[in-house]
Amino acid sequence: MINVEVENLGEYSIKKNTTILDLLLSINKEHAKKAIIAELTFKDDIRKIVDMNYLIREDLKIKLLFSDDEKSADTLNHSTSHVMAIAIKNIYPEAKFAIGPSIKDGFYYDFEINGTVSPEDLKPIEDEMKRIVSSNYSFERKEITKEEARQIFKDNPYKVELINDIKDEKVVTYKTGNFIDLCSGPHLISTGRIGAFKLLSIAGAYWRGNEKNKMLIRIYGTSFFKKEDLKSYLDRIERAKLSDHRKIGKDLELFSFHDEAPGFPFWHPKGMVIRNSVLKYWRKIHRESDYQEIQTPIILSNELWHTSGHWDHYKENMYFVKIDECDYAVKPMNCPGAILVYKSRQHSYKEFPIRYTELGLVHRHEKSGVLHGLFRVRNFTQDDAHIFALEENVSTEIKSIIDMIGKMYKVFGFNDYHVELSTRPENRIGSDEMWDRAENKLEEAIKENNLEYKVNPGDGAFYGPKIDFHIKDSLERTWQCATIQLDFAMPEKFDISYMGEDNKKHRPAMIHRVILGSVERFIGILIENYSGNLPLWIAPVQVIVLPISDKFCSYSEKIYEIIRKEGFRSELDDRVESLNKKIRQAELNKIPLMIVIGEKEQESDTITVRKKAGGDIKNISIDEFLKLLKENVKNKKTFI
Repeated sequence: MINVEVENLGEYSIKKNTTILDLLLSINKEHAKKAIIAELTFKDDIRKIVDMNYLIREDLKIKLLFSDDEKSADTLNHSTSHVMAIAIKNIYPEAKFAIGPSIKDGFYYDFEINGTVSPEDLKPIEDEMKRIVSSNYSFERKEITKEEARQIFKDNPYKVELINDIKDEKVVTYKTGNFIDLCSGPHLISTGRIGAFKLLSIAGAYWRGNEKNKMLIRIYGTSFFKKEDLKSYLDRIERAKLSDHRKIGKDLELFSFHDEAPGFPFWHPKGMVIRNSVLKYWRKIHRESDYQEIQTPIILSNELWHTSGHWDHYKENMYFVKIDECDYAVKPMNCPGAILVYKSRQHSYKEFPIRYTELGLVHRHEKSGVLHGLFRVRNFTQDDAHIFALEENVSTEIKSIIDMIGKMYKVFGFNDYHVELSTRPENRIGSDEMWDRAENKLEEAIKENNLEYKVNPGDGAFYGPKIDFHIKDSLERTWQCATIQLDFAMPEKFDISYMGEDNKKHRPAMIHRVILGSVERFIGILIENYSGNLPLWIAPVQVIVLPISDKFCSYSEKIYEIIRKEGFRSELDDRVESLNKKIRQAELNKIPLMIVIGEKEQESDTITVRKKAGGDIKNISIDEFLKLLKENVKNKKTFI
């Protein structure tokens, strides 16, 4: 007999090779019905996520995960991707499958067939999937040797390549009906546990993301345990389409992309207004927090990137150039430049903390298939900061950064965010002792600030662990923007130091930090969060004056000039068009405030203000209006 503890249910002695499901059926049938997967904790504190059909072979603790858990949602999507693969195989028997993982809010599967798949073909695939779900096939897990797996998948070069890459001698397969897939799981008990799903789109995808490889067909979908959750998600997607920053950017002439420079954004005058408004506030906050702004070159020698570790850990994402027969690289990150600024003279402990900040333009080689408006580009500006501090003051610095993040996000209208702690990756620099210290300090800082968080094992930067901040927008989507990274490795690689109170050299701690992240991406998020209807202080055009007819153009021009001279971004629409057409055009241009000028306004020396957000302000003097504008912009209010 072996001993098992089930969280919230008690301790039990059971026979070896009992499944988790059978155990639950004997002690709590309601939990057996609702549990999706389980998290196991073994004696050596190793944790593992498993199916409900997992065979228990040793003493352990079991935590049941239900439909409200994020890992359960991943399992649902992964299982639904297998069901889609079965349906595709039934319809296209020649199909050869590559990979089919769960992703954020859904899943996809890549495959090859003799032909193409069109959007009209998704409906028959969905119908076949529904039949498979209703058939309630089991997901049967089996461990086999690599040689056995090669025989099973001998006609599929993609699976054989994956098998050859597996280091262990055993591989895992899942059988669902007559379909067998190479997969480590976990999965649902059976297809009947899948709730509501929808196939969303078709795309092309190079095998393993390499444009030199074959282009495969990729079908995206999403899956939920409840129909109402699927409906809510699809409604959100439709709203997101209307808020797409790429369309709004084009319609409002904010930015553009061109074939002559794929993945490199061109900022137009109105887009620069948004950008400069955001960065003007950013600079104000940083001045108030004693940051010193620097600027470093975008091209630096390869020798520097060898020292920093980027050459070994990030080279495939970098651009290179020769200057005077010497090798240089275009910087993908700003940190080595900040270190060179620090190293330009000796520092004393009395100077600390030294807070360098830089709006640094970086370049990263992204595959053409992943470029996506401002969200995924090849050059972008990071609102970087590199803080050099005494190790004992790291917690204080992190707290001040967390406070700054909360303050700035609130101003931009993001009041809801969550935190993730990403720990050491396999491919890293620095000693284990360095990583232990860095991870412990970050976790302590999170707890001291009473932030709820989850851990992402192995997802840290190659030079240090990090705290990531994920904001939620008006469409309930989350975006990773701010990050705080604690680095003991790079200061050692660059041999930076300071003179301590004991008049000896010591090594400082280094904190890497962004708040907006990529300025381009953050502006894209802002545009979509507000569907282009940006707050007054950010809006490219804040006020437009609309005379009802040409009889009122002179008074309208007077009002326009007063507003313009007060420093507000304004326009005058004196076209010979109806007022309704002018208002409609102003609304399409997403201008927050429209001043309507007619006979009543001209005679009383007042204005009528029409707010795009809804409602009118009638018979207000221009002085009162300007006071209202100034107060709104000064306090950076979301709406007027």
